[in-house]
Amino acid sequence: MTDYTVEFVGTGEEITVSEKETILSRCIEEGIAQEYSCRVGMCLACSAKIEAGEVTQPAARGLTDEEREAYALTCMARPTSDLKLDRGKYPPSIEEDATVGTSGEAAADD
Repeated sequence: MTDYTVEFVGTGEEITVSEKETILSRCIEEGIAQEYSCRVGMCLACSAKIEAGEVTQPAARGLTDEEREAYALTCMARPTSDLKLDRGKYPPSIEEDATVGTSGEAAADD
């Protein structure tokens, strides 16, 4: 079993994660405050931008194919190399959803 180092950009936090466990499960065990909600790869609350390294996350259904290369859903992602992650960074698809109203038109700024 291979272990990888996961560094969280800008926080000074670093953990060791096995290729067999998710990044989120290790964060919880280590007491690192990683945001999450559904734990099944749909809500995107646990999203982190991949600054360096690679993950496998075949069950990350909330991401597009392109987003899977640049973002990790920590509840699903398992490292395949050492990583640098920027937590709280969301993929473009979730940012776009936040700007569209229920009528399908862009939400107005107040």
